[in-house]
Amino acid sequence: MAPLDPHSFTDSTHPLTTHVSLSLYFDFSSATIHGAALFTLSSPYSGQLSLDTRSLSIHQVLSPSTLSPLPFSLSPSPDPIKGILLSVSLPNDNSLSSFIITFSTSPCSSALQWLSPRQTFNKKHPFVFTQCQSIHARSILPCQDTPASRICYSALLNVPRELSAVMSARHVDRRLPVSGEGFSSLLPNGFNSLWCSDTRVVEEFDMSQPIPPYLFAFAVGELGFREVGPRTRVYSEAAEGVLEAAAKEFAGTEEMIRQGEKLFGDYEWERFDLLVLPPSFPYGGMENPRMVFLTPTVIKGDASGAQVVAHELAHSWTGNLITNKNNDHFWLNEGFTTYAERRIVEVVQGEDRAVLNIGIGWRGLNEEMERFKDNLEFTKLKTNQEGVDPDAVYSQVPYEKGFQFLWRIERQIGRPAFDEFLKKYIATFKFKSIDTETFLDFLKANVPGIEKEIDLVLWTEGTGIPPDAYEPVSNLYSKIVSLANEFKLGRMPREDEVADWQGQEWELYLENLPKSVEASQVLALDARYRLSESKDYEVKVSFLQMAILSKCRDFYGEVEKTLKEVGRMKYLRPLYTALVQGVGKEEEKILAKRVFSEARDCYHPIAQGVVESIFSKHL
Repeated sequence: MAPLDPHSFTDSTHPLTTHVSLSLYFDFSSATIHGAALFTLSSPYSGQLSLDTRSLSIHQVLSPSTLSPLPFSLSPSPDPIKGILLSVSLPNDNSLSSFIITFSTSPCSSALQWLSPRQTFNKKHPFVFTQCQSIHARSILPCQDTPASRICYSALLNVPRELSAVMSARHVDRRLPVSGEGFSSLLPNGFNSLWCSDTRVVEEFDMSQPIPPYLFAFAVGELGFREVGPRTRVYSEAAEGVLEAAAKEFAGTEEMIRQGEKLFGDYEWERFDLLVLPPSFPYGGMENPRMVFLTPTVIKGDASGAQVVAHELAHSWTGNLITNKNNDHFWLNEGFTTYAERRIVEVVQGEDRAVLNIGIGWRGLNEEMERFKDNLEFTKLKTNQEGVDPDAVYSQVPYEKGFQFLWRIERQIGRPAFDEFLKKYIATFKFKSIDTETFLDFLKANVPGIEKEIDLVLWTEGTGIPPDAYEPVSNLYSKIVSLANEFKLGRMPREDEVADWQGQEWELYLENLPKSVEASQVLALDARYRLSESKDYEVKVSFLQMAILSKCRDFYGEVEKTLKEVGRMKYLRPLYTALVQGVGKEEEKILAKRVFSEARDCYHPIAQGVVESIFSKHL
């Protein structure tokens, strides 16, 4: 076996899948999906073909022409990171370029969160959504679950008729089921006979552009939408107030798309729709092409949440068009996208906003250096993740150090030259998956002598923050940092000094305070500015983290409430870590364990795993 990716069983000598045709039956009562899929390979092949699976039941593998069974085997025990190897035996005497697999998901699928009505906004209907990044598509369907593989797909989703579906694909039709359509007649466990029930409807989708498996996405629930631009609808559950607030927050999306096109070239995906998910969504956003997923915590009421949309939009060029070959090169997705996001924000919201964004990122990068001080491998851009769960080492390093590297190149050659370089880079590698070496070779070929001006090896393979990284400078940024330094000396900012502050200013201020201060200082700051009650979770969580580390127990009730009402890992990780890390914190550890036991079922499986890893390290 010649591995292609440290997180996949995919063999580099095997042909890759180019298209998957799916028929999926959603059974909410058992929290499972029953599926049949036709896989098409890039070339005919005979012999053993390796696919990734996790928590899947594989029922049959069939020849598409005769529907005769093909031999297959599953590895006897799961790899703790990669899952279970599915080996399909394609006949030696008749090389096949396609085959059918019938399968069922498990209620414990790591990519799926099934929500009961009480866990949703509207409290009326169930909901299910996916999160396949980094290596969770294999828990929905067997696949070569590596970003080195790019697939097109079509899908028939059979769902209860009172619900509707969205996907990272073009919506073709919503209609009554048709007997035998797609591969529905092959569905396992008798669900083929239920396909045409009068309580069901079929949603049909098609994705004709090749995407990596981690961008495979869908959501099913009672959904409504609002038009916010010629290329954008905002979707969410049909709950009072949510759609209206989201539409207002993201009203400027079309302008961001236009500015992105000016900077990076044509928008290739036709639609840029947004889905605001229930609060348990584990990330700020997920850049699924055509249908970005968002946490409701980005709806802040001041349009600053649109910066998350700018990030996901930027992925339309860097990440979705050009993709890292595997997670060792994750910075190629996120460093480029963070740079592109800030360029869009600078044009649409102004230079001060962009600088604040950079400043918050700079503080986050420095905090990650402390987090990984005993495991410096993950302070590099190009990492070695063999035997490492990518969710366990997910951090701001690929985002912020990657941004700093590209910003360093921009400063060296000038913005106009770097803009031309970026457009050429995107045009050259679009719809391809590349590694760090490919990027560096392209950089050196198009910017002759750059390796003499910038230590490219230090930036990509060195640990820590290189000496030529750059803290941002602006009058507003400097003022906020100065006020934070004065707090350390006992002076709280006056109301006239913060009168114009929005969430980002407060976030930057809090990020620059000591993590632990006197409890009386925490109480005084909150008495004046009510930060513990902020509607901006970035502000609220930064404040509550400081309160925990300062052992200011007056706010532990708010900590518990916050941990129970949101599932975004950006908030769970610092709060749970602050509660359990260190000695002499028995009360805090008891609180953390109790809250997690009560809130666990409301977290996405990925978030559950992150909290459990924090506990295993510190408890």
